[in-house]
Amino acid sequence: MIQSRTHNCNELRLANAGEQVTIAGYYDNMRKVSKNLGFLVLRDFYGFTQVVVETEEMMEIVESVNKESTLSVTGVVRERSSKNKELPTGEIEVVPEQIEILGKCIHNALPFEIHQSGEADESVRLKYRYLDLRNPAMKNKIMLRSQVVSELRQRMNALGFMEITTPILTCSSPEGARDYLVPARNHPGKFYALPQAPQQFKQILMASGFDRYFQIAPCFRDEDARADRSPGEFYQLDMEMAFATQEDVFAVMEEVLPPVFEKYGIYQEASKAPFVRIPYLEAMETYGSDKPDLRVLLTLTDVTDVVADCGFAPFEGQTVEAVKASGFSASRKVIDGICAETEVQTANKAYWFKVDENGELSGGISKFLKDRKDAVVSAMDLQPGDFVGLAAGKKLTALKTAGVLRKLLGAADEKFMKKDCYEFCWIVDFPMYEIGEESGKLEFCHNPFSMPQGGLEALNSKEPLSILAYQYDLVCNGVELSSGAVRNHDPEIMIRAFELVGLGEEDVKAKFPAMYNAFCYGAPPHAGIAPGVDRMVMLIGGEESIREIIPFPMNKNAMDVMMGAPGTVEEKQLEELGVKIVIPE
Repeated sequence: MIQSRTHNCNELRLANAGEQVTIAGYYDNMRKVSKNLGFLVLRDFYGFTQVVVETEEMMEIVESVNKESTLSVTGVVRERSSKNKELPTGEIEVVPEQIEILGKCIHNALPFEIHQSGEADESVRLKYRYLDLRNPAMKNKIMLRSQVVSELRQRMNALGFMEITTPILTCSSPEGARDYLVPARNHPGKFYALPQAPQQFKQILMASGFDRYFQIAPCFRDEDARADRSPGEFYQLDMEMAFATQEDVFAVMEEVLPPVFEKYGIYQEASKAPFVRIPYLEAMETYGSDKPDLRVLLTLTDVTDVVADCGFAPFEGQTVEAVKASGFSASRKVIDGICAETEVQTANKAYWFKVDENGELSGGISKFLKDRKDAVVSAMDLQPGDFVGLAAGKKLTALKTAGVLRKLLGAADEKFMKKDCYEFCWIVDFPMYEIGEESGKLEFCHNPFSMPQGGLEALNSKEPLSILAYQYDLVCNGVELSSGAVRNHDPEIMIRAFELVGLGEEDVKAKFPAMYNAFCYGAPPHAGIAPGVDRMVMLIGGEESIREIIPFPMNKNAMDVMMGAPGTVEEKQLEELGVKIVIPE
């Protein structure tokens, strides 16, 4: 028995015919034939059951409430004369002896039809998320999330990892995004911060003697939303290993993730270990991205030397990158659409030309290249029927623009893309440092806690921008699932790494006191990673937006329109915290 029910709405079968049962659920639909005959569909978490109303008394009870009210039905199961092969319960129906109203829906009109909620405006869906989640399609997405998280836990436990929860209230730490701050009532003028990640805590656990840690960790970052990023909070499979190298981390992820993707994903094929490893610079030059979608079979070619002085103004003095798509015979409308979308995504124009059936260059910017046709054909090994997309600009701009053009061409023609699979890869050998776009000064490229390749000697003897880090990204189908690194556990190396960006020993001690002091007591080498759970489920479920697989997401403006957050608080609460609000003009 399930609570006051004997069965759920997906449980009854022909073998139950003749039994008296009690089912409960939502009033999903009603097909009324006459005043004493109607077919009521009851829906619960598990499925649907048809209830045949055969008396005026029962009909009056049903008609006294609106759809989506909750009802309890007690009656006898019988075989249906007209069976529904689409439903597991389609061979039976329940003839009610009693119908009890458990919860009335007092609204005559719903903000959207439950079964079509996915077609409603997103702001309405989020405001009435509790109705949106009643849609079986939405319920299945949240069930998928639960199943994936459960499977990840089981697999990590099986590999000897211990699940340890780390604090939610901690101190502010420079980790790349804005903190969410919490005023400390007992310490006026001071603040807790919600953790952007459990980074320092998990490293301190390694220094505390724990060997293999993981948790499904909540993380909080005040950053803008994207299709694959939810503002506010997100969850990650956070893990760390003591006495470990980069390869140890790779081996764990390569064992844990592919079976989960194959078991629950919309595709049944995932990369097998070992995943492809691509150095960062090679990824940029070959694919125009540090998160390449390896399902796309196209690559980039640098054609600067061949076309830069062809007389086409946008190429002059710029790097020019090309993407060859053999046999791409799209219409001019499709080509213009690809170029326009490239510009939307990169704020940089894309150009093109084709090789016609006679081997002549045609269309797009071909007129600027006719005097060097042989060199162009040779540089890209062109054949009749080939299409070439081009991007120009400073090197990084040209690469990124061509990278977007590559993805769009791959999506435009199935022969350029291996579909129905999950293609994983590791991006490795990231630069330790970069010149900041805003500051113009040397900054850490990714994670300041990463171990530089070559250790202290590299920091002391190499040009900073040439130093690589033991840092890696995990990418699947063009989506970055995570960054990870072998950690810088040596205080001497750590101090030197920070000195190169203008921070001394006292700065390190002030910013990371607990972790630095823990390392001074003899920390083991350690490494880790933290793939995003939300992004994994989004890929596994084949969703375009991350908000589809989060039960109660914020909207694009980081607002919870259902709960009304963020909201105002009473003046008394602010006084207790010693906080005064000053709204900028």
